[in-house]
Amino acid sequence: MSKHLESLYQNLINGKLPHNLSWSEAVELVGHLGEVQSRGDDEFVFRVGSQRVLFKRPPTHDLGVEEVSRLRKFLKEARTDEPTEEPAKSPRMIVVIDHHAAHVYQDLGGNRPADEHKERPYDPFNFHHHLIHRKEAHYRGERVPEEHSFYEEVAKDLASANEIVLIGHATGKSNAADFLKEYLNTHHPDISKRVIATESADLSAVTESEIEALAKRHMIAVVRERAS
Repeated sequence: MSKHLESLYQNLINGKLPHNLSWSEAVELVGHLGEVQSRGDDEFVFRVGSQRVLFKRPPTHDLGVEEVSRLRKFLKEARTDEPTEEPAKSPRMIVVIDHHAAHVYQDLGGNRPADEHKERPYDPFNFHHHLIHRKEAHYRGERVPEEHSFYEEVAKDLASANEIVLIGHATGKSNAADFLKEYLNTHHPDISKRVIATESADLSAVTESEIEALAKRHMIAVVRERAS
């Protein structure tokens, strides 16, 4: 689309109605976005997407204000018909979670995000790590009440995953991974369907590097499955 037509289109959609829009410009714009069909000397059908409207050639060189307004309405309705692109999904995400924090590891499929620095440490399996801490008040006793906002933050991170593995603490307390799975079942059933495994591990004394190694084992297993 030429700069003139692009400017004209943006003004029609978002700006003030032009007062000197010529019939030829309108026909050229609609023809570029869709098609214009003649139904005689002065009647034309404009089609863009699934939208269709009948216009008559004006007796003068320019369209009247009412016709320009009709053209704007037609183009806006045609734009809402355009399919929106779904965000690209990550092949797999691993969540290592207890009742205090969630480590979310994302398989980037060999592509680094544009906002990450090139000087990051060498990572042959190319996964991205996001740590989500829950906000805790001071409670007495072994367990604190579950904080739904914490699990909602994890759910937001998982929205772009094709496959999800949940790993939760296994000893002496209820498993946060099981709670997250139930939360997804209730509040995000579309994400819950992508959970392919819920596993247990003793997370009571593991270090950050050990948590990373646990997630990495799952990532490596996926790489080997794809290569076989």
